[in-house]
Amino acid sequence: MEENQTEEQEELPQNSNSRDFFSRIRDSISEITAGERGRRSITIAGVILLVLVVILAIKFFLPELQGRQASSPVFGLQTSEDEEGENPPAQGEILAMPSFVIDRSTLNRGIHRAAVIHTIIPTRARVEVITYTVEYGDSLFAIAENFGLKPETILWGNFETLADNPHMLQPDQKLNILPVNGTYHKWREGESLYKVAEYYGVDPLDIVQYPGNHLDIYDFDLDNPSFENGQMLIVPGGERELVDYGPPAITRDNPAIAATYGPGHCGTIYTGSVGVGIFLWPTTERWLSGYPYNPPIHPAIDIAGSLGNPVWASDNGVVVYSGWSNYGYGNLVVIDHGGGWQTLYAHLNTINVGCGQSVNQGELIGGLGTTGRSSGPHLHFEMIYMGVKVNPWDFLQ
Repeated sequence: MEENQTEEQEELPQNSNSRDFFSRIRDSISEITAGERGRRSITIAGVILLVLVVILAIKFFLPELQGRQASSPVFGLQTSEDEEGENPPAQGEILAMPSFVIDRSTLNRGIHRAAVIHTIIPTRARVEVITYTVEYGDSLFAIAENFGLKPETILWGNFETLADNPHMLQPDQKLNILPVNGTYHKWREGESLYKVAEYYGVDPLDIVQYPGNHLDIYDFDLDNPSFENGQMLIVPGGERELVDYGPPAITRDNPAIAATYGPGHCGTIYTGSVGVGIFLWPTTERWLSGYPYNPPIHPAIDIAGSLGNPVWASDNGVVVYSGWSNYGYGNLVVIDHGGGWQTLYAHLNTINVGCGQSVNQGELIGGLGTTGRSSGPHLHFEMIYMGVKVNPWDFLQ
């Protein structure tokens, strides 16, 4: 009994020492974790523990990755032994191509990018002038829209073919299609580049630096350009006034102004009927078959109709031109209505009135036709007020 008591007394100090040891550890931990520094220590320890857990998980779930090399060659490499034993090719012998068989087991070990054998070349802006053949049914506006250009650019690029007149467009014609909106200038010996640029409203460098003109901008003298006579130059952004091949404003006071326009001119001063200022539709059909009113390219409307349909005087007036036009309008009648107004009727098949004749509103003056530069039967109808070609849609009843 005494021995047991003795043993218990010996064990008490030991247990007390153990409790003191753990108490000191606990107190130390409490001191360490107390405050800002302690929280940082806990965070760092947590991160380290998380990394260790991830590493252990990878080793546990993906044991096959251990011992693998970081990368493997897709194509076999030639060994030194192969190189030593390889015989050089005989003269004229075609060398064999290396094998391009892909080791699929290597590619399947991870994410890989498949080879694309087709290369997509980005679309680049055109800088060269191309040629277009006019087809039946084409119009100046349709061609311009098809190539993303203004109608004026088509005319400016083809002055020798169209002469600024959309009615000159015919099937099978070859047209220059500029790459950008602008003009196409034919260089003449003795010209000044500064004057040419000024005429078209651009800077000389706009012409020199445009890639479609193929000029060496580093070896070019603006004062003495080395262009050849007849060389064509693209003038990007250039503009000029279009030539109006319609007759001038022909009045009863001065009908002789059209003396150079064609044999239909009238040379005497006339008096006669005066209009009421109300303009009636000049033919039977009321829809367009050709160009709309679009100055300065087409300051008129092309009214549809069949060959021989009646054409009437839109208002009272005096005939100041009656006959053939030398500038694409074919058989032409012009009526002066007084007060600064004239109306024009072109491409007529027949003419029923003559110079100096007074006509009443709605009176027959001719038959609808396709004479002159015309792609089919229609009435080219213009209205002029004080010398300006106005929109007929704003005045016709």
